[in-house]
Order: sequence, then structure tokens, then C-alpha cells
Amino acid sequence: MAEYLYDGTFEGFLCCVYAHYYNEKATAITVKGDAEQIAFFGELAEIKTDGKKAQIVYRAIENKISAFDLKRAYRIFLAEAPDKEMILLNYLCFGFIKGQAASSYHGLPIVRDAELLEKRVTTEANRFRELLRFSVLKNDILYSEIEPDNNILELLGPHYSDRYKNDPFIIHDVKRSRALIAAGGRWYISEFTKENLPEYHEDESSFRSLWKNYFETIAIKERTNPRCQKNFMPVRYWKHLTEMK
Repeated sequence: MAEYLYDGTFEGFLCCVYAHYYNEKATAITVKGDAEQIAFFGELAEIKTDGKKAQIVYRAIENKISAFDLKRAYRIFLAEAPDKEMILLNYLCFGFIKGQAASSYHGLPIVRDAELLEKRVTTEANRFRELLRFSVLKNDILYSEIEPDNNILELLGPHYSDRYKNDPFIIHDVKRSRALIAAGGRWYISEFTKENLPEYHEDESSFRSLWKNYFETIAIKERTNPRCQKNFMPVRYWKHLTEMK
């Protein structure tokens, strides 16, 4: 029995799954460097990320469970939850027993916990496909700041790179100091801080005023429903919405 430490990458997590089966059973899986590192149940062991071992587990999930569950596993991994690694490990172990039928056991806590984490991630990603507000930087680069609860930047890449094929843009997750950077329909994720940011376009303040005016003009006061608005646009996201400032 061991508590595994890893580097926080999906490949590193897959190596922990490999160690769980071929070394010792995992009692906990935690990102190396977190402040609360204490081996409560057994030996503390650091797992090195090994591409070959990660690939073995990757293919095992795809072939012994399903391609659907491989995608599900990655979405669960993107969730911000202190116990996500063990929830995901337990789900995968169950999947290796039940095969592609695993996802149909909705009533079991092992499956339900995994489904809830996946839903949390996909729901937020869907919201940010609608809630982004871009500003214009010098050189006509579009820029948006977000602070999602989960690590969803990669889930936004295909949508926005297809939508803005001819416009370079940056979607900046300020909470995690990372950014989705795209141009010409291609994109990548990089470490990013505001120090890397070009200045705003000289007309940016005018663009914001126009958008606010449009938002206020099309609103029908008699049909305003604050509760419904907060359901679709949670208040925690408002600080980055131009029309709500």
C-alpha cells in the first residue's frame, strides 16, 4: 500500500495507474509539491512520468473499457477536486473489470462520483463557449480573461480556433497562469502572465462602450429575470463580462 506523488500531468497520472497494478496498490494519489503531503496509509512514493508506461495504460483504457471512457477519463482529470485522482482510479479499476458496460452502472457510487466530476467539467466548458468576451490588443490580437473553476482551456481550443480561423487570439486563464494561444486555425497551451500581454488597442474603450450600449438597448426590462440570468451566467464569472461591469 502506498501514497503516490506525481507531476500533475495526465501522463503522470496514467503512470500512477500502472504502478497501482504492477507495484503497490495506491491509497492516495497526489500532485508532488502540494502543501499537505503526508503519507497517512503507507509508503510515500514518487512516480516518474514514463511515456511508455503511460501509453500502455492509455491503450488499455481504450481497448479494455472503451474510447468513450478514455475521453471521459481525461475530462475527469481536468476537474479541480482534491480527490479526483482516486475517484478516477476507482472508476478505471471498475472499468477494467466490467469493460464497456462500466459507464451504464449509474447507481454505483464509483460510477456516479466519476460522472459528477465529468459533468462539472463539461458544463463549465459549454458555458465558456458562450460567455467569453474578447478585447482587442495592438496588432489586432483578440484577448479574453477567464477564471474557470476547472482546467478547461484545452476543451475550448477546437471551438474557438474554428470560430476565429482568421483572427489570432489569446484566452488567458489568470487563475492558473496559462493561456490558449491560436492563429490560423491552430492552437496550443502555454504558461502565460499579464507581463507577456501587449497593450490594448487604442479603440478598445470605444468597443466596450458600444457593446454595453448594445446590451442595454436590446434588453426588455419587463422580461428581466435575475434568477434565470444567474443560472446561465453565474455571478462568479461576471467580473470578466464587459456588459456586467
